[in-house]
Amino acid sequence: MKITAKCKDTVQKQVSAKLLLMVLALSSLLAAITVDMVNPVLGLISQSLDASKAQVSWTVSGIALVLAIGIPLYGRMSDFFALRKVFIIAAAILTLGSLLCALASSLPLLVLGRMVQGAGMSAIPVLSVVAISKVFAEGQRGAALGMVAGCIGIGTAFGPIFGGSVGQIWGWPSLFWITFALSLLILIGSIFALPGIRPSMEEGSERGFDLIGGIMLGLTAGLMLFGVTQGESAGFAAISAWGSLLGSVLALLGFIWRIHTADKPFVPPVLFKNKPYVCSVIIAFFSMFAYFAVLVFVPLLVVEVNGLSPGEAGMILLPGGAAVAICSPWVGRISDRFGPNRLVAAGVGIMGISTLFLSTFASGASPVLVSVGALGAGIAFAFINSPINNAAVSALPKDQVGAGMGIFQGTLYLGAGAGAGMIGALLHARREVAHSLNPLYSLDAVAYSDAFLAATAAVVIALIAVLAKGTAR
Repeated sequence: MKITAKCKDTVQKQVSAKLLLMVLALSSLLAAITVDMVNPVLGLISQSLDASKAQVSWTVSGIALVLAIGIPLYGRMSDFFALRKVFIIAAAILTLGSLLCALASSLPLLVLGRMVQGAGMSAIPVLSVVAISKVFAEGQRGAALGMVAGCIGIGTAFGPIFGGSVGQIWGWPSLFWITFALSLLILIGSIFALPGIRPSMEEGSERGFDLIGGIMLGLTAGLMLFGVTQGESAGFAAISAWGSLLGSVLALLGFIWRIHTADKPFVPPVLFKNKPYVCSVIIAFFSMFAYFAVLVFVPLLVVEVNGLSPGEAGMILLPGGAAVAICSPWVGRISDRFGPNRLVAAGVGIMGISTLFLSTFASGASPVLVSVGALGAGIAFAFINSPINNAAVSALPKDQVGAGMGIFQGTLYLGAGAGAGMIGALLHARREVAHSLNPLYSLDAVAYSDAFLAATAAVVIALIAVLAKGTAR
């Protein structure tokens, strides 16, 4: 009887873990799709709501700002409040935001809905990692993270394709009706699937929640991302750009002062003395910087230089997206066996080779060569994403997982936003030059060659952090 009861308990735990993973995977897929799905239909939104392109761009910038601010906050909240409760509330906010977007009759309402979406969506990446770190044993964690990473990769690659095709056929509001239905499904699933995990620090304990420190950190991330976005569109000489970047620096100084003077700081200062964790954050930032530069500027390259249609340009990214979807679960499983560090090193190396290939041989050449470069970047992302998450979690004590992974996941979005913005500004500045900064380049798309060379420089920084991480073990 005892053996039977034990077997039943084991089966029940396995079923619960699979249900949890299904909810987390669907949530991650939806979040990744929702971020970028409006990019191909910005023109339709502009015409429908009688708004300029600059105004419509806030449907993208607004959600990115909220993500950069919200992710670290949710990460720290998971240390103080029950993870199940926080995830359910976030899923409800995401559902409400999707409904507001679907019903929006003006641009301000649409931007508001997108920002509400972001307020709910920002919980998903960090709480998914926190949930996996607490539910799955260390030998099973990599496979679970790999599945979630695969869904993020699929959503990132196919979000624009989904948005362009569905929006063109049924209109842009249909995108938000679909995300509303999926958000509602996630909300219901999270009620049943999320386990009752106790927070690391109980509510009302002597360790208070440092709201001021959280605001300082959020302003640092949000103003930085806004400044980079403004620098790309209006130029870094514009007051909206340099003023926001200056505000980000001041907020960062305030945050540093706060964590060293507050009795119970938002982020424990000891977190930044953890060299393996800090190296993981640096690797994540610069890897995402390079990867999103590929995702954003490869389609622009083949449209502008090769004359492809937007739909055909999206298909150039298809092999890379498929590589992420196929490789991520496999990489997650083998990271449990061999450890994450070797896989991260291989991924960073492949990313550098891919961006350098795009800079040296593919920019201005056949779209097939461009697709090969994008494929390499997708494979590299699969080798980096789930193992570096696993490495960051493994480097943290249990009572620092929430705060640490909040900063880590926020860094991923900062890297993505900074990569798109800063490489975009460089691309604009190099439009009229005759010679590439890459001495090996000999074709005509000089600006794009320089853009991907800059992405390669970011990968070199990530590689240095990989080497430093290896010596810190």
